Amino acid sequence: MDELVVSTDVYVAPEEAYEFLLEFPRYERYTEYLDKVSRTHGDGGPGSRYALRFSWWKLTYTARSEVTEVTPPTRIDWRVLKDIDASGAWLIEPFDELPADAPADATEGCRVTLSIRFDADSADSSSVSLPPLVSFGWVLDKVKGLVAEEAERVVRRAVADLEGRERQVSLTVRTDSEAL
Repeated sequence: MDELVVSTDVYVAPEEAYEFLLEFPRYERYTEYLDKVSRTHGDGGPGSRYALRFSWWKLTYTARSEVTEVTPPTRIDWRVLKDIDASGAWLIEPFDELPADAPADATEGCRVTLSIRFDADSADSSSVSLPPLVSFGWVLDKVKGLVAEEAERVVRRAVADLEGRERQVSLTVRTDSEAL
C-alpha cells in the first residue's frame, strides 16, 4: 500500500476548516485533472457518495468515492468504491497556540493534513479504454507520478480559499512509496 501525506498550517478556526473541507464538490477547482465532482447521495456526511470525473492525456475516468466517517471538527474519512483500493482522510488539528511564523493578523489556526493510501497494483485495467499500443502499466506509472503533485496543489489552493488570500504555503510532504 502506497501512502502520501501532505500537511500545512491554516490560519482559520478548526471548525471553519472542517466545514470547508467537508464541501467536497468544490475540489474540481483545485486540480488540473479533475473536471467535475457530483454528489450522488447524501449531505456530505457518512454515506455521502461522489462521482469524480478526471481527464488526463487522452483518457477520461469517473471515480466513485464515499465518505466513510466524520469526526467534527477534526476528521473526514473517505474511500474509493471501485476499480482501485484507495482511501484517505482530511485531518484538522487545532493549535494550542499560534506558531511564531503565523501571519500578524491571525487569531487562530490549525494543522490541516491530507492523507491518501492506495494500492496501485489493485487498479482494474478494464476501467479505462486505452488507445491502441498503450499499455495499462505505462498509464499507471504516469498517473502515480502525478498523485503527489496533485495532492500538493489541492492543499495549496484550499489554504488560499480558506484564508481568503494567496500566500506562500509551506508544505510537509511524506511518501511511503518509491513511485511518488
